[in-house]
Amino acid sequence: MALIVQKYGGTSVGSTERIAVVAEKIIAARNQGHDLIVVVSAMSGETNRLVALAKSVADPPSPREFDVLLATGEQVTISLLSMALEARGCPARSYTGAQVHILTDSAYTKARILDIDDQRIHADLAQGKVVVVAGFQGIDAEGNITTLGRGGSDTTAVALATALKADECQIYTDVDGVYTTDPRVVPEARRLDKICFEEMLEMASLGSKVLQIRSVEFASKYKVPLRVLSSFTEEGQGTLIAPEDKTMEQALISGIAFNRDEAKLTLLGVQDSPGFAAQILGHIADANIEVDMIIQNIGADGTTDFTFTVHRNDYQTAFSILQNHAKDLGVREVQGDEHIVKISLVGVGMRSHAGIASTMFKALAEEGINIQMISTSEIKISVVLHEKYLELGVRTLHAAFNLEQAA
Repeated sequence: MALIVQKYGGTSVGSTERIAVVAEKIIAARNQGHDLIVVVSAMSGETNRLVALAKSVADPPSPREFDVLLATGEQVTISLLSMALEARGCPARSYTGAQVHILTDSAYTKARILDIDDQRIHADLAQGKVVVVAGFQGIDAEGNITTLGRGGSDTTAVALATALKADECQIYTDVDGVYTTDPRVVPEARRLDKICFEEMLEMASLGSKVLQIRSVEFASKYKVPLRVLSSFTEEGQGTLIAPEDKTMEQALISGIAFNRDEAKLTLLGVQDSPGFAAQILGHIADANIEVDMIIQNIGADGTTDFTFTVHRNDYQTAFSILQNHAKDLGVREVQGDEHIVKISLVGVGMRSHAGIASTMFKALAEEGINIQMISTSEIKISVVLHEKYLELGVRTLHAAFNLEQAA
């Protein structure tokens, strides 16, 4: 018997029919002798509907009242799921974030969890009940309802698993695990049986949409085993995300992540002097724009070319900032390109194996794909390419590293 936290996303509980299916899955796990805490999101599309309602009244809406409104989405789901469980003879008890007393800070719409009172949950579990908790929400020290922001329900599930020392946190979604890359781009992509936290953090940060990076960070910090499963199929063990072990080192590359939402900015002919990079990025940071890859090259004439990437949504703002400060910074020319993408190889095997970069670059060159930027870390190699080469680049690298075959 194990204590398991299960989390079901919006598509998994998108209708009363889907909620009935989820109830059956929960009962099947309970019949195996497990104690269950279930975290649910709002029904698919409900949060968007509530956002639209708020903006039709006030744009932007009051942050405090906005959180009060958004939190109702999950409240609907926990009550419907608890009803479905009890209708099938399974005792259940639903709780909002405030009722469980998931204590957060007061940063509305992006609050962070500070503490969880587990007394009520333990009492219900001791009575044989399934505990159903609203994800994405909590309460601050003043009693105000707060929401946790993007990926909040995943974070709620991992936080509960941490607080209650659960044996596993299972994230049910519309895919049956973590794949070597997006199967829509590479049909031969293979589901991974296991991936370590470090690799999953890289995959999530690089554009993999299976899990939000915040929940993976939480799980990694507290060593909570995560398992990604599909709520739409009965088969398979999904993908286990856990601390690195020796078997994981057998794989050179675990996966290929990519991001279509990249843009590049270049400052040409800058005088090479201390503090220049800080000045540039200071102006960008003041606009709350995040910078990703950075490359600086010093030419033979002593001037510097400085290139960095930002999210494509921030491109126009960043470009304008650089143009406005170009004269002050002594920049000869500002160039930009919002038609780029980033492809990244991820794998802990890179630590102990040479030649991965050369294999990557050779494979791309043989397809006539030009690399514009390169960035590396201990377990990652990222390249920036023109957007027209995205799918060809991913397919080429997937084949070059034989990712369709199990290690």
